[in-house]
Amino acid sequence: MYDIAERAEFIAKGQKVYEKLKGELEPAHEGEIVAIHPQSGDHFLGKSLNVADEKAFAKYPDQWLYFVRIGSPEATLPLKTW
Repeated sequence: MYDIAERAEFIAKGQKVYEKLKGELEPAHEGEIVAIHPQSGDHFLGKSLNVADEKAFAKYPDQWLYFVRIGSPEATLPLKTW
């Protein structure tokens, strides 16, 4: 992915975008997954990681996104779309 400092910056940007979105996403989408493209702020919802990834991949193929389980911001994962 990135070196440690870049990874930390990527995660921080993803968290910042999630914080801006959580009022809109919670509680209507509690438990769903949101894929966030931190650089643009674009986000993609899905009932599962796979669905959120498919939506994100359509716009951002083979790019790193920040995935969050809505309502559980400690459940995060930076992944490359596949």
